[in-house]
Amino acid sequence: MTKLQQLFVECGQSPWLDNLTRPYLRDGTLARMVSQGIRGVTANPTIFARAIQGSDEYDDQFRTLITTGTNVADAYWELVIHDVEAACAVLRPTFDASEGTDGFVSIEVAPELARDTDATVTAARDLHERIALPNLFVKIPATAEGVPAIRAMISEGRSINITLIFSLARYAEVIDAYLDGLERFAATGGDPGSVQSVASFFVSRVDTEVDHRLDADAYDRDLRGRAAVAQAKLAYELFRARFSGDRWDRLAALGAHVQRPLWASTSTKDAAYPDTLYVDSLIGPDTVNTLPEATIAAFEDHGRLARTIDTDVEDAREVMHRLEAAGIDMDDVGLTLEDHGVASFHQSFQDVLGELDTKARQLAIR
Repeated sequence: MTKLQQLFVECGQSPWLDNLTRPYLRDGTLARMVSQGIRGVTANPTIFARAIQGSDEYDDQFRTLITTGTNVADAYWELVIHDVEAACAVLRPTFDASEGTDGFVSIEVAPELARDTDATVTAARDLHERIALPNLFVKIPATAEGVPAIRAMISEGRSINITLIFSLARYAEVIDAYLDGLERFAATGGDPGSVQSVASFFVSRVDTEVDHRLDADAYDRDLRGRAAVAQAKLAYELFRARFSGDRWDRLAALGAHVQRPLWASTSTKDAAYPDTLYVDSLIGPDTVNTLPEATIAAFEDHGRLARTIDTDVEDAREVMHRLEAAGIDMDDVGLTLEDHGVASFHQSFQDVLGELDTKARQLAIR
């Protein structure tokens, strides 16, 4: 049994792959990784941009689309949807065996919609209808404008992956949006048990931003590299608290599923930190960890299998208190990272469209 398989069987955590590229679909790499314990796939505009820009395996489909009159932006979405549908097929046995808990593949709405609630709702609905597969997650960013879109989509019975969560305050809003959506769906006769959702709480980028602020102001240096794990542990505590009690019990009685925390951005960005820091420290039931290939390899080689997500919680709380005393505003950290994340995805999206536009012009010249 691989460590990824043990992670699920012994610890109740689902390891997902944080990558999707056509060569993996064609050469069997994704299928092999699923056989070794991967239970889902996440992707984002940066991942798709890297995939399309880094492989010639998209060229034939792109050429056909352009020469038959498809514009560049629509061609991009056709390329992405093709890969998502193929990945959903690979993961469908996992979805069926897990009774719809795992086996999901994620596709994100266009990043330029992150500050537009109505446009996000329309785009998310359109993606769900174009890719009418039960193991599809549409990703909606947890911006202030994204939260009501999340509520709307859940109230329609659509499965959503909420992305770009960087703070406890925003995470609380995301949980409320999920619960509100389920209640509205049930009130209209919908089956809450048909809805799945994960809340993607980003980890390593928090340490990057907090460490930068600590270094800039010469604060207590032993707080470096501790904010992200501490905040994630408190996020898990919040998850446990909010998915209990009368409100949740009423939904659970109708078959509703908890919205699992998903630990995202789990590759270590600072070489001074252990390369499995954001895996080893966040293991626990009813969670997902989405991992790039290098982190998977490191975890298989020397990662530690133990329930850690709800250990040393008081220490985590103390870290957060010390950060506050040092002048680190974690809500502001979250908003800063949210802005950076939206901007980064938007830039990746524009870059790949620009490259595809150049290819389209070259085809026209020929």
